[in-house]
Amino acid sequence: MSAVFMLCDVVSGQPLVQEINQGWKFKQARLTNWYPAKVPGVVHMDLLDNGIIEDPFYRLNERGLQWIDKEDWIYETKFTFTPQLYKQQHLVLDCKGLDTYADVYVNDSLVIKANNMFREWKADIKGIAHEGANTIRVYFHSPIKMDIPKWDALSYQYPAANDQSENGGVFDKKVSVFARKAGYQYGWDWGPRLVTSGIWRPIEVIGWSDAFIDNQYFKQPDVTASRARLVAQVKVTADHDINGATVQVKDMDSHKTLATQHFDIKKGTATVVDVPFTIEHPLLWWTNGLGDPHRYTFQTTLTEGDKTLDVKTEKIGIRSLKLITKKDRYGLDFHFELNGHPVFCKGANYIPQDNFLPRVTEADYQRTILAAVNSNMNMLRVWGGGIYENDIFYDLCDKYGILVWQEFMFACSLYPAEGALLENIRQEAIENVTRLRNHACIAVWCGNNECQDGWYGWGWKKEFEKLGKGIAQKVWKQYSDQYYVTLPKVVSEYDPEVKYWPSSPFSDYGQSSNDHQGDRHYWSVWHGKAPISSYNTERARFFSEYGFQSFPEFVSVKQYAPKKEDWHINSEVMMSHQRGGNNANELIDWYLLNEYRKPKNFQRFLYVNQVLQGDAIKTAIEAHRRDMPYCMGTMFWQLDDCWPVASWASRDYYGRWKAQQYFARKAYEDVLVSPILKGSELLIDIVSDRLKSFKGKLLMQVMTFDGKIVVSKKMSVHVPANSSFVPYKVQVADLLGDEEKSNVFVHASLTDESGKVYDNNYVMLKQKDMNYPAVEVTKHVEAIAGGYKITLSAPKFARAVYLSVDDVKSFFSDNFFDLLPGEERSITLTTDLSMDEVMKSLKIDTLVD
Repeated sequence: MSAVFMLCDVVSGQPLVQEINQGWKFKQARLTNWYPAKVPGVVHMDLLDNGIIEDPFYRLNERGLQWIDKEDWIYETKFTFTPQLYKQQHLVLDCKGLDTYADVYVNDSLVIKANNMFREWKADIKGIAHEGANTIRVYFHSPIKMDIPKWDALSYQYPAANDQSENGGVFDKKVSVFARKAGYQYGWDWGPRLVTSGIWRPIEVIGWSDAFIDNQYFKQPDVTASRARLVAQVKVTADHDINGATVQVKDMDSHKTLATQHFDIKKGTATVVDVPFTIEHPLLWWTNGLGDPHRYTFQTTLTEGDKTLDVKTEKIGIRSLKLITKKDRYGLDFHFELNGHPVFCKGANYIPQDNFLPRVTEADYQRTILAAVNSNMNMLRVWGGGIYENDIFYDLCDKYGILVWQEFMFACSLYPAEGALLENIRQEAIENVTRLRNHACIAVWCGNNECQDGWYGWGWKKEFEKLGKGIAQKVWKQYSDQYYVTLPKVVSEYDPEVKYWPSSPFSDYGQSSNDHQGDRHYWSVWHGKAPISSYNTERARFFSEYGFQSFPEFVSVKQYAPKKEDWHINSEVMMSHQRGGNNANELIDWYLLNEYRKPKNFQRFLYVNQVLQGDAIKTAIEAHRRDMPYCMGTMFWQLDDCWPVASWASRDYYGRWKAQQYFARKAYEDVLVSPILKGSELLIDIVSDRLKSFKGKLLMQVMTFDGKIVVSKKMSVHVPANSSFVPYKVQVADLLGDEEKSNVFVHASLTDESGKVYDNNYVMLKQKDMNYPAVEVTKHVEAIAGGYKITLSAPKFARAVYLSVDDVKSFFSDNFFDLLPGEERSITLTTDLSMDEVMKSLKIDTLVD
């Protein structure tokens, strides 16, 4: 019956917050048995914790859990206010996230009817609450039962190809488009169908009297290196008129008062006051790799005479951030400009980290964002089929200098966006734009994922036109009202300093996306079975999606498929943990055999598949970076998984880095040396993201696999700032001597003025056509703090050296790397395993094994 109690700010007890997170129980609405529940949580988690269901991610368990979303569920708890809180003039029940159709009762009085998991739901319960024990009951209606009547009522249906309705036992009734709910819960081409209900974000009671700061927005109308002009727009709510109130903004790092404003507050309606201030020679916020993502700590204090009414503190990064879209001789430019400098965006697409959102911990967020940071990324795209992420996600992106491409939660579908639903969407947008707009990381607000391409490029428009009766015009009006009117108007009104982009991909109104305007999703490699080498010739102004699939590594596979009968790509379990289509595993195999030699068993298949994925994405990243400034961004699909699965992710569900993540880290370094064949020539391209030019020493060597140098070229180079250029090219015929292409590799390196070396290896044939030698990699293992230092060497070239131990939580600082002949390399294994356990389970593989 207890509840966590805390003060928002220790100033005059205003406001007071009591989180209601203890003593919860739940039951099926039509049954009588109650069970303990966790809040925040969702019903699947509570069923699992109580032993009523088994792990939904294990083998084929998902199939037997589709009954859950057809049921109504009730959650209930009792709580008592702290005496100090109960004395407040206003007691506001604040439900930060209800998934999705929910009726909230306090002491049997209905106070909230929720219908959007992305919104925050509030009600003043002062007249309902008791000084003693109070009861909160939340009745969750089945989202399937709520929305099937909407589907049945239409003579036509909205496209939602990723909705796995058949897996859910509701035939072709793809009802996801009717619910303001995370689309991926209904299934996606990398995720299961697990449609949840529950109190997925905290429930609190907020007590306040007199007045409080409802919201503050730090506008940055003019920011340069010499001066930053800001305006703190402070929104105040009061329960009576207050004459002569004061708002003060202070820099808590320097303890300097930046501005003070006196104003009058009117009862009831929110009062907005602008507090302008200037910072001379500001410390600017920069992205990862370009500089320090400095944040100021601003404290806003609201007072009436000597009485402090409220205090709010926020960390604010000061920066000038623009999305530049202007016509040029090629089409429509698309790039981001930070503090006056064009930024080449390097990153990945991000999806929710779990199907059961409250399971994602702060440590999980930290690990995921640091994976991006440590892989030299500077942007993540929060994709439109998931959620507007928790505050900690954006706090970490601010802290580490990661830009966020933020989408509204619409993906690969059309929606009946009119009337009450469109207004619900508008309120959802207002709440989330307002919540996130102070984050320095927010770079763009994007209307949806692939919905416009679906209309013009996937045949949706033609299918609706076939129906006649003005249906196509009606559906397109809904689309236009949603993405061309409502959402841009919200952004313009509530976050006018950030650009709105109607869809991703998007080139222009009234057409599909293309390679010379705006951003592009490129899927001919993979879905279209184009060769991986196509990445070298396909162009875009900004690649916001592309990808290549792989399975997790074997130690991860054994977590969800421990039986030997499962260890085949066409086994029932492997096919169930593959949602990219019935032929997706065969497509992996087709690409693998086109590029590599046939692996000898399932474990070797998993390893070679990861190398294949890593090589493919490395090829794409390098091509996109070489093409700057025509192309100014590359974000592969995807950074993470929401369950254990074969997918496009660079890190599996357990957080283990695939080869792709290691390869991307190197390809995303601030300086790239990229050899590439073009016709009969070998070109050495150097790409630099640095904001200043520098001098370096370029070395290009052609070597046999046993280390004999066939050709060596050294030269001094001047590398311009923020550039891509070719300082050296040579006829291939002049590189080989008496050797065949299958017996040599190119090693190129650039050493900068500080001695830092950037290098790359390149072969001139497909991997299956290379005569890589059999090689024994020697190892030396020594204990260090937190794990082990492993030193490796090989007498001959070793391709894609892969280390593994039988522990899903262990992490190698580098993996899947090439060892040059005679090279010695040390890596760190972070693990809790003992030395004996490491030595028994440590395996070292190479591509030729």
